Amino acid sequence: MLLWGIAVAALLQSSPLRAADEASTKKRPNFLFIIVDDQSPFDLKVYDPKSTLDTPNIDRLAAQGMVFDGAYHMGAFVGAVCTPSRHMVMCGRTVWHLPGKRRGKLLNPNADDPKLVPPDLAQYTMPAIFNRAGYDTMRTCKNGNSYEAANKLFTVRHDATKRGGTDQSGSVWHGDQVLDYLNEREQAKDDDPFLIYFGFSHPHDTRDGTPELLKKYGAVNHTDKNSLPPADPKQPKLPPNYLEKHPFHHGHPNLRDEVAVSGVWEKRDERTIRNELGREFACSENIDKQIGRVLQKLDAMGELDNTYIFYTSDHGIAIGRHGLQGKQNLYEHTWRVPFIAKGPGIKAGSRVQGNIYLLDVLPTLCDLAGIKTPKTVEGESFKPVLDGKESAIRDVLYGVYCGGTKPGMRSVKKGDWKLIKYDVLDGKVRETQMFNLAKNPHEYLPEHQRDNPLETDLAEDPKYKEKRAEMEALLLAEMERLDDPYRFWDQGSTDTKSTK
Repeated sequence: MLLWGIAVAALLQSSPLRAADEASTKKRPNFLFIIVDDQSPFDLKVYDPKSTLDTPNIDRLAAQGMVFDGAYHMGAFVGAVCTPSRHMVMCGRTVWHLPGKRRGKLLNPNADDPKLVPPDLAQYTMPAIFNRAGYDTMRTCKNGNSYEAANKLFTVRHDATKRGGTDQSGSVWHGDQVLDYLNEREQAKDDDPFLIYFGFSHPHDTRDGTPELLKKYGAVNHTDKNSLPPADPKQPKLPPNYLEKHPFHHGHPNLRDEVAVSGVWEKRDERTIRNELGREFACSENIDKQIGRVLQKLDAMGELDNTYIFYTSDHGIAIGRHGLQGKQNLYEHTWRVPFIAKGPGIKAGSRVQGNIYLLDVLPTLCDLAGIKTPKTVEGESFKPVLDGKESAIRDVLYGVYCGGTKPGMRSVKKGDWKLIKYDVLDGKVRETQMFNLAKNPHEYLPEHQRDNPLETDLAEDPKYKEKRAEMEALLLAEMERLDDPYRFWDQGSTDTKSTK
């Protein structure tokens, strides 16, 4: 009888019922999604070891987690690039399948097609999905240029645009909102899993840094359009691909980011650009400090080890690179975004290509949380990359900017090769560029006068005629696959579909 009892106990210990019970009581992971506004990956030491920007907390996340060398935003059909970018984060859909209307005007020509843009899409966005799954959802970020129908679904929301140089008017405010929320959870003994959308208003302009950080980076909040800011040896050095002027017009006349940013305006001289980079760095270091405060609190609460943390930006930024200032271009400094992931099971100190878009964030969060991903989501989970099973989730990457004259700019990347096309100003500017990023990672142009023959635009080099034809065909295939409503002057049509 005793032996029979032992056998039954052993059976129960290994039964599916017990396994299911253990699974149901296992604590679900938390999520801290950190997103900054207008930050090139190359500002960070994680991506450029020569950078003078100090971000010890972001560096620590990278050392304890995974760095992505191929993370991109898909692009934009408006000058406010952050708007479609943040829509893609929230809903996981590709750029031409997003809501895009402003005051009754179609910004995305596909926005009124219910087959391409589901009318009830907001109910399948990040906060809605996680609310239904029993998560507590909280958000702080800037106001505007985002997806309001999704933003208002967070159960706790504290949004305000904070781009000043004081605690109340700058990034400290966003940090305080998260800390207050965590303190309230702690006091209420709330043990529900949480998803926190931790957004910042900086380093987007106006880049009014704190006095001590501005001093550290040799910068001033320059406001006199008729003079130059003072030179200071502590300012960041010019980027390697700096130019005083882009070789042709970008195609968006009177674009705010290129003509009206306070402290820069239309100037691209060394003193102006280095001062603005100093302001950018001052704002970025202040963001890092707020991240550190929140991580310290999570650690003190015993929640840090069970929390997945993603760090990224809505897009990059130029600030003097290629003679540009803003985010309305498709060079790597602006098309790419920083992306760092840390959490349970992610190998510390790992680095991957990834080839992810920001629209892949939502399905990945669902995958990590064990939540069924809605059918409206078009992105792909990169959990296999986080698990160390894959190095990338796709081979081909597509980018668009057409917030100015149409059809605008497009890019496509596969392996080491990248193509950018421009068709703007009613056909007055029609240009094609092609780069081997392995040999020319800074996308040097002839104007940079590099000695290495591969450190330049190779589009017109007859030695690469076949490669250009391959990349042109690949771009057109991606445009067709993604329902891009525009075509360029030299594009026909094809039934060929690009690879995954």
